[in-house]
Amino acid sequence: MSPFPLRPLLLALVALIPALSAVPLGAVPARADDDGERARRALERGEIRPLDAVLAAARAAVPGDVVALDLKRDDGRWLYKLRILGTDGRRRDVKIDASSLKLLDVDDDD
Repeated sequence: MSPFPLRPLLLALVALIPALSAVPLGAVPARADDDGERARRALERGEIRPLDAVLAAARAAVPGDVVALDLKRDDGRWLYKLRILGTDGRRRDVKIDASSLKLLDVDDDD
């Protein structure tokens, strides 16, 4: 006889099946690969500018180091949201239009 009874373990696993099947497939978060693929397609269609141009525009507006970057679709247009650690030590959230590179907003995070 095994020191670890198999039957209670199997019963516990079977009891979990209804709970697991109740989780909608849409609740699973998107993979990072999917985000990268969306960005690549948008770049190929000319909807967004290359990342190096976005980074240059952001650094020209707010000197410092980009520590976070996010590409979002908002009201039909692509936006880059960047977090920049400024040369003065302050963090700023910067929003840039991904197609025109126009600076839309700068918020101090402190």
